[in-house]
Amino acid sequence: MPIFNANQLVKIGTKIFSAVGVPLEEATLVSEFLVKANLVGHDSHGIMRVIQYVREIEEGILKPGAKIEIVKETNSVVVINGNWGFGQVIAKKAMEKAIEKARGSAVSVACAFNCNHVGRLADYTLMASKNDMIGMAMVNAPRSVAPFGGKERMLSTDPISFAFPTNMGFPFFVDIATSVVAEGKIRVMLHKGEKIPLGWIIDKDGNPSSNPEDYYNGGAILPLGGDDAGHKGFGLGLAIEVLCGVLAGAGCAYMETKRGNGVFFEVIDVNKFMPVEKFKNEVTDLLKAMKSSKPRPGFKEVIIPGEPEHLTQRIRLKEGIQVPERTWEEIKRIAEKFGLDEKSLLGDICA
Repeated sequence: MPIFNANQLVKIGTKIFSAVGVPLEEATLVSEFLVKANLVGHDSHGIMRVIQYVREIEEGILKPGAKIEIVKETNSVVVINGNWGFGQVIAKKAMEKAIEKARGSAVSVACAFNCNHVGRLADYTLMASKNDMIGMAMVNAPRSVAPFGGKERMLSTDPISFAFPTNMGFPFFVDIATSVVAEGKIRVMLHKGEKIPLGWIIDKDGNPSSNPEDYYNGGAILPLGGDDAGHKGFGLGLAIEVLCGVLAGAGCAYMETKRGNGVFFEVIDVNKFMPVEKFKNEVTDLLKAMKSSKPRPGFKEVIIPGEPEHLTQRIRLKEGIQVPERTWEEIKRIAEKFGLDEKSLLGDICA
């Protein structure tokens, strides 16, 4: 597999998007968001998404440079029509507005509709925690997940993220799908030519499968908790569908016409409730207490959410980011389609 550093991948993404007609500022911003996901180990939301986004631009689904419209606004609420621009551009704007409003109102909500794939949710909740605020984020998407006990796709993976300011020395955040796995993880395994664990998906007939192709041939992802406790993930997914599909006005996953992400962000200004340092110290004490737990057999230590990403980023900043051969071949094929052969694509980047 080819290995690149983060700056090289950002430049590769920017070159391709620019060749497709994306304004330079957007091309760079989106590429930076994608590569941030690679850096922390979430390759499913990384540079491989260039393939998807270029296809969506060609099909007229994604509209680079689209004007973001604010359709409703109060002191604590904003509703945004993204007009089918890049999800990262729209979601960044939504979180910036939510942070701004929380400074005045203590708690704020930002929703967005007509929004394409926003990428990794933690990127947005971390924007809040870096401002000494609590960030919450949820999105829905087209159907990919079966309801508990069902075999047809009805829900999306309905991810949810929280981020909190602390003094731990690394970001503390939660970023999870309410399904067993995010679709992008299946895509990564497919590109690597690997089997997936049983319990991730069912095939079109409702049978468990370890073949990632079965998902893309009419199968479905299972809700978080699987066969034993999938009612929990199912319930969470439904709640997120209400907030992102109904309240945000983006439509629910089960609908035939559903596309893109419905966005629901909430921000809490800690300082309006208690001194920020007191909050940080108490959250840090909580996390340290968890770290002090003696590990059970088969485990080396308790790992705090956000810690694996922090450690992975340190490694990848030093050793680079591996891109699966299939992903790289598809990226090169797209680049060539828009007049960038491998030499042009890498030229000044890898010289």
